[in-house]
Amino acid sequence: MTAVAAVVDVASQPGALGLLSPLYWLLDVWSWVMSQLYHATGLGMLQPKYAFMHRALLVGLCIGVMAPLIGTFLVHRQLALIGDALAHTAFAGVAVGLFLNAVLEIGVSPYLTAVVVAVIAALFIELISEVTDAYNDVSMAIVLSTGFALGTTLISLNAGGLAVGIDQYLFGNLSTVSRENAAILIVLFAVIVGTVALTRNQLLYVTFDETAAAVSGIPVNWYNRVMVMLTALVVVGAMQIMGVILVAAMLVVPVASAAQVSRSFSESLLVSVVLAELAVVLGIGVSYYGGATAGGVIVLVAVSIYVATVAVGKLQTAMGEDATPEVGSVDASGSEPTTD
Repeated sequence: MTAVAAVVDVASQPGALGLLSPLYWLLDVWSWVMSQLYHATGLGMLQPKYAFMHRALLVGLCIGVMAPLIGTFLVHRQLALIGDALAHTAFAGVAVGLFLNAVLEIGVSPYLTAVVVAVIAALFIELISEVTDAYNDVSMAIVLSTGFALGTTLISLNAGGLAVGIDQYLFGNLSTVSRENAAILIVLFAVIVGTVALTRNQLLYVTFDETAAAVSGIPVNWYNRVMVMLTALVVVGAMQIMGVILVAAMLVVPVASAAQVSRSFSESLLVSVVLAELAVVLGIGVSYYGGATAGGVIVLVAVSIYVATVAVGKLQTAMGEDATPEVGSVDASGSEPTTD
């Protein structure tokens, strides 16, 4: 939560441009690399004048790592639908930002307000489950409907000022990935990857054997909150090019694809990242040359990859190779599940 608050605080200060300058420099370096790649390959979408495509590709590549990295834990915990719930609350966060800008002329980035609202919603999902003993799907349904209701209410209060700009958040738009939004995504990427790297063993233990993790002294509730907050950050980051409606797909589809051909958790995680990156790169390329919405194309590519992996998995099974990960046990140190 501290890292998220720091991002919002930095980007909302007058001197934020100077504080974010290293990230802007990184974006300039990336754009230069893409320009050199254009001269080497002749790919039209990498032309130097298309800096927005360079940023969109970088954002997509980051999403291709973040989404399956978190999604692998979620799928194994049967929380695949939490992405949808947080996407709808992130939409409410966008509406809050647009409303504040239109009414109070604050000038805050809607993506920053989306981060704050999505993280708060993620904590509420856990809080409702803990306090009321309701199943996770109940708490997710409550938060999802509340978030979407809040977003639509704020839009209706100032329809003339908000409705025009809301489509890019609902469906995603490559051309609207600004330098500021790309810099925010890089910060979110660093927070997510760094947190998972530091807490991987604990998250793995809680994922596969929550009861034993609690008995061994691991603060299960705290790590559950960490996971849902990281999910919220992924949702907001991916929303830039995927849009609210399709953002949850990147948390689930690549992971489901990897599960068809992987034999262990680590292998599944690695394969899901590779497949997500493939879907993002192909999806952005097809959407650019075909003039289609990037989010929809990326999801269609990801689903096509899923169908292909199902066929490969069936073929492996027919040939006597067990490609389905089998969860054995996780020891108290949080080591990876063994296969039987």
